[in-house]
Amino acid sequence: MWKEEKDQLCQTFEFKNFSEAFAFMTQVALLAEKHDHHPWWSNIYNKVEVRLNTHSAGNKVTEKDHHLAQDIDKLIS
Repeated sequence: MWKEEKDQLCQTFEFKNFSEAFAFMTQVALLAEKHDHHPWWSNIYNKVEVRLNTHSAGNKVTEKDHHLAQDIDKLIS
């Protein structure tokens, strides 16, 4: 579940292993390019932390972030 904190939408995703986490990151990268909106993220083994905000809006959460978050959620449902 996405949480809004410190002007960012945040979520940590957990997978069975590194390969699944990396595959997810690849899918998110393709979505980010499609949206022309790129996340901050971190990966350690099977966990991927994603943070979204809109730099051009003063690093605030905007509809652009919510749309990308919804599309990311579709990857794992």
